[in-house]
Amino acid sequence: MTTYALIMLLTGVGIPILAALNAALGQHMGHPVAASVVLFAVAFVLILVAGLVTNPWAHLPALATAPKHLLLAGSLIVFYVLSVTYIGPRFGIGNAVFFVLLGQMISAAAIDHFGLFGAQVSPLTLTRAGGISLMAAGLWIIQKA
Repeated sequence: MTTYALIMLLTGVGIPILAALNAALGQHMGHPVAASVVLFAVAFVLILVAGLVTNPWAHLPALATAPKHLLLAGSLIVFYVLSVTYIGPRFGIGNAVFFVLLGQMISAAAIDHFGLFGAQVSPLTLTRAGGISLMAAGLWIIQKA
């Protein structure tokens, strides 16, 4: 579990860095979509390299029977990247990531509470809701300080 927590912590560290880098690239290039295309091109090359190392190709036929709504994840990452690339320089990376984190907490609580998309059910108790509220308040304080 410690390894998982550390990996996810590093992932969290990377999200605002991704936002800042791609927002700056969008400004440099003069268009957020152009910067996002570059980001996804680099990501595509890297995932192909990961595929060459891990050989996932035998699992691809299972895609034909996957529920189609599971493919929505690709559009959500595009929405995130385009949004933060465009809005970050205008609204501030900190403000943009603040609202992303707030949205993540709300969405994660709903997914866990209802067991959406096959997630393990973890009911939204008063204690969990209080913790989420404290996290949201902490994020708000960080943004106002």
